[in-house]
Amino acid sequence: MFYNIINSERRSGDSATVTNPRTNEAFCEVTVAHETDLNDAVKAARVSFESWKLLSVEERQRYLLKLADELEQRRGEIHAPLAAETGKSTLLANMEIDDTLAFIRFNASQSLPDKVEYENEKLKIVSTHHPIGVVGAICPWNFPLVLAANKIAAALVMGNCIIVKPSPLTPCATLQFVELAASVLPRGVLQALNGDNDIGRLITIHPGINKISFTGSIATGKKVAENAAKTLKRLTLELGGNDASVLCPDVDVKTVAATVAGGAFLHSGQMCVATKRIYVHEAIFQEFRESFVETVKNIKIDVLGDQSPLFSPIQNQSQYKVVKDLISDCREHNYTLLCGGNTDDKQPGLFISPAVVDQPPHDSRISQMEQFGPIIPLTKWSTEDEVISRVNATETGLGACVWAKDVGAAERIARKLEVGTVWINSVEIPHPHGYLSGWKHSGIGGEWGNQGLLSYSHTQTIQLYK
Repeated sequence: MFYNIINSERRSGDSATVTNPRTNEAFCEVTVAHETDLNDAVKAARVSFESWKLLSVEERQRYLLKLADELEQRRGEIHAPLAAETGKSTLLANMEIDDTLAFIRFNASQSLPDKVEYENEKLKIVSTHHPIGVVGAICPWNFPLVLAANKIAAALVMGNCIIVKPSPLTPCATLQFVELAASVLPRGVLQALNGDNDIGRLITIHPGINKISFTGSIATGKKVAENAAKTLKRLTLELGGNDASVLCPDVDVKTVAATVAGGAFLHSGQMCVATKRIYVHEAIFQEFRESFVETVKNIKIDVLGDQSPLFSPIQNQSQYKVVKDLISDCREHNYTLLCGGNTDDKQPGLFISPAVVDQPPHDSRISQMEQFGPIIPLTKWSTEDEVISRVNATETGLGACVWAKDVGAAERIARKLEVGTVWINSVEIPHPHGYLSGWKHSGIGGEWGNQGLLSYSHTQTIQLYK
């Protein structure tokens, strides 16, 4: 049983069942929060904020380091529920815990010191940064622990208190982590509430919450923004993307094909910045396609997860249906599936074999929508202007990859892409130092890196006349 954590204590009540997508069977019971629980959590956070904000940044940083050390020592308590609820293998679950530790320790090294913006003999202008208050963090199901932890660590180091709502599909590891944190942090500084969309809605409209940080779908992000506007909450949205990889003609084809395939199908493509479209220069298209498909065909589906594969089941039935519908759409339009797209009715897990679609039209569903699953289109390009135009012809702009031996050419292309982050000669590997923001419908504001701390603070300008 996993519990809501309010004012550093377990809170029991109604419960719901969490399913393991590897077996499609019940994994555990978890407490469900209601409005009274939220009100209690906000009250506790507002009380704690009055003392937490007065601590020096160095003291708050030390708390975060203690939290990271506690997680590292007790990671076994987190690993089992994280792997079970997400369907991740032993390796992938350990990778997520390692990334969580990295984000906490990174933020424990960060601050926003006062900055002199201008000074002459008569005037000094200084920027200072103050905590916002109580943060409501609404987190997704694909990487539940690390995406909660980066919000938690940034909010806390800036002097805020934070209430986390994990996805009801994957709440267990986050609730366990927040319970673990209660042994390290002052009461009420960090709390967690599991619940459905209604508790999320209540968080976004609660007058005692000063900021919302949301990671999830574009459709839900629009609702969050609408609700937050009612009380003029500060808002950060990290939403969906339809990220492209652009392959230039000078790459080492076999090596890059294998690497791109590994990134595209990591956790079955259930990653916000994972490659969702691949554009290959016509000079190497046939060779790349052959190498890429060969690699994809060799991806193993390990039902138990003991072999530590990077490939996972689809986390939930709703997303499973989305991917199956996309595959059906490709077949109905007679697009060529070079491999994959099959399900195994002999085993209960939500697995779909990784699929590659050969040169579907630009306006096809598989090219235009974020599939968030193990199916990807391959397309060829001939000129830089052409591929840049096609990559940018979408309402989203989260990330992209460019691959080339000529790094100057890669950077030239990268700077013309309408996305928040571009990885050059790498799959999408988020890094704590790298500010993450979505352009267009992929988000508002951003997080991570030192710049991300700004979203968890008020900036006060002091103009001092001498």
